[in-house]
Amino acid sequence: MLNTRFLALLLSACALLSAGGVYAQANRNAPSDVVEVDRIVAVVNSDAITLYELRSRTEQAVAQLRGRNVTPPPIEDFERQVLERMIYEKVQLQHAEETQMRVDDRMLEAALGRIAESNNMNATQLRSAVERDGISWSRFRDDIRKEIILSRLRDREVESRVVVTEGEIDNYLASPQRKAEQPEEYNISHILLRVPEGASPETLMRLKARADAALDAIKRGEDFARVAASYSEAQDALSGGSLGWRPADRMPQLFADMLPKLKVGEVSDIMRSPAGFHIMKVVDKRGGVGGGDGRVSQTRARHILIKTSEVLSDAEARRRLTSLKERLDNGGSFEELARSNSQDLSAAKGGDLGWLYPGDTVPEFEKVMNALQPGQVSEPVQSPFGWHLIQVTERRVEDVSTERQRAAARMALRERKAEEVYQDWVRQLRDRAYVEIRLNDER
Repeated sequence: MLNTRFLALLLSACALLSAGGVYAQANRNAPSDVVEVDRIVAVVNSDAITLYELRSRTEQAVAQLRGRNVTPPPIEDFERQVLERMIYEKVQLQHAEETQMRVDDRMLEAALGRIAESNNMNATQLRSAVERDGISWSRFRDDIRKEIILSRLRDREVESRVVVTEGEIDNYLASPQRKAEQPEEYNISHILLRVPEGASPETLMRLKARADAALDAIKRGEDFARVAASYSEAQDALSGGSLGWRPADRMPQLFADMLPKLKVGEVSDIMRSPAGFHIMKVVDKRGGVGGGDGRVSQTRARHILIKTSEVLSDAEARRRLTSLKERLDNGGSFEELARSNSQDLSAAKGGDLGWLYPGDTVPEFEKVMNALQPGQVSEPVQSPFGWHLIQVTERRVEDVSTERQRAAARMALRERKAEEVYQDWVRQLRDRAYVEIRLNDER
């Protein structure tokens, strides 16, 4: 069970559902006798973006901001921001198609199942909620499929471009910040104004002036999230620029270097990277308890896994595990039931996963595992791999081996570099594309 990055689409889809009532109300309030002729607002290589698509995406983004209690920026400014996001999305989807990246129905249904579960719904209730909020089910499915493609594309392109040297690992392991027992984590938000590759001095001056205007608006007291939605060109701009909680050692180096200079609530000056101009705000921080001694808690666990598929629904997988749990509660052997029912390689070992370090399993699995007492069996648990019953058999505290420390350091450094590499790659993709913007035509 590898620890994979859980799809960000779940968060965006859940946010869309929670804000859906606002979106639907906005649609219902539109005059029924007004019909606007659709037109093309942008051409991206051989594809077009229409005014209807732009307005629809803008309404979704407005609902999402309001769901976060953020006042949307003026609609004309916001439409331009949304259109730029759609252009970046379009060039990535075109690249995915050119390189034959596909998402089959099985993967899509699994993602929809996780979205439903995250909203405490079953599949039927999810569809009803989506349609009740004025969004067609086919369009919702298409949007989620696109999000999965974009997530997989990012992982693939970043994976092939991030390089971590042995010297960087040595320096990381020697840093005093890493020795904290509970490393500091920061909840940060940011604004990015991308700079095209080979930008002229005039373009740089124009973008720097726009960054200055964004910073001035924040200093005048305007909400950071609203300014991010108005100015930022990062993927998270439409959610107010929030990056959420991250350890300092897994942030881009530019941000990590700025953190010691900022208190909670403070905003950085404009920072420059190869990707463009950045503004960062420290929303909150936690952790930082020092004195780590190189020891870590390990858990030995076993599980029974039932995978979902086109022929086995989430409900049926959960029902099967509920039945197995009843047998275990009545004295059944976990090892025997795992051998005959679990659908992964651990079945041959009675479900035994061996000794696990923190981070070895996906978050959904680890959270439940950590809450169990030795010998206790969980209720059915869903993860990206399917449905599990989990049992903890032992716990211990051990010294972390040198190899393990270096592997963890390599992973942290890769994560630190990933965002910078991705921003650089997507900027180059945008710069190479033929883009013609017609948004102001016939306004």
